[in-house]
Amino acid sequence: MANKKKPEFLQELQKRFGKIIKFGDSLSLFKIEGSDIRLYVRYSKLHNGGLAWYGLREKDLQQLVGQPTFLCFLWDKQTEPLLVPLSEYEDVFQSTTPADNGQYKAQVILHEDSTELYIAKAGRFNVEGYLGWKQIENALDTNHTSSKSDFTHTQIQTLLGSIGATKAYDIWIPPIDRPKLDWGISRQFSPRESLPYGFGQVESILGEIDVIWLQRGANDIKALFEVEHSTPIYSGLLRFNDIHLVAPNLRTRFSIVANSERRSLFTRQLNRPTFKTSGLGELCTLLEYSDVNNWHQRIAGGSNGGE
Repeated sequence: MANKKKPEFLQELQKRFGKIIKFGDSLSLFKIEGSDIRLYVRYSKLHNGGLAWYGLREKDLQQLVGQPTFLCFLWDKQTEPLLVPLSEYEDVFQSTTPADNGQYKAQVILHEDSTELYIAKAGRFNVEGYLGWKQIENALDTNHTSSKSDFTHTQIQTLLGSIGATKAYDIWIPPIDRPKLDWGISRQFSPRESLPYGFGQVESILGEIDVIWLQRGANDIKALFEVEHSTPIYSGLLRFNDIHLVAPNLRTRFSIVANSERRSLFTRQLNRPTFKTSGLGELCTLLEYSDVNNWHQRIAGGSNGGE
């Protein structure tokens, strides 16, 4: 059966933004007429476990460098397109090499409460903030002011806690940080008072993790976030590594949260032999400040504390 997802996407794209023109010698490269915006459209069936597999041709990407481009990832039964700005990931692709067939291998991993992009030999990246049409709308709006990127460490903690609370998780934030949470950008939530039990060897490390999402009323850890605002990314990875080594069967996600300027540093650090050997390199995700803000706006009703 022919794939219907791609023509449906292109039809909706044209309906929203005007005429779409194919360019180059690829069936996947398009641009919006009257603008500089390029789109690299890739489709995959959705496999067991919420996995979609993609090949990104090096020769296609070379035609897009320096252009305002979105990597458009499509899959079965998708309700919103995933539109990832290529400019945000050029340094990631430059840090690795394509496979023998000239393609960079990528996966989109759908979790119950987030979406990740995995680029082979580079790492995992939380791309929840890139779901929906808003990315293109903003790029076409010449008067648009880009999302706030000068957040403080505490503001990012606040937003991550708010996202988790909206998703009905219990939230752990170290007690020393709680008086500094910024309720001017988020609805107020009440952090959990105690850590989960059963992690005696690393309880002190868990207590220092910036934000933890836990199953409400239980001890199941669903996600851990370390905000590396100015501190070394390596230190956050070491904390995660200790937790992973003590509890290797812990089914959770580890996320380093940082500004986009630190993306290439994250990739280099995560690919150290120690994290490859332990397996953390396959589990840890980078979540950028702008994505946290977009994620919060999309599911928590915006960044207005007066909601």
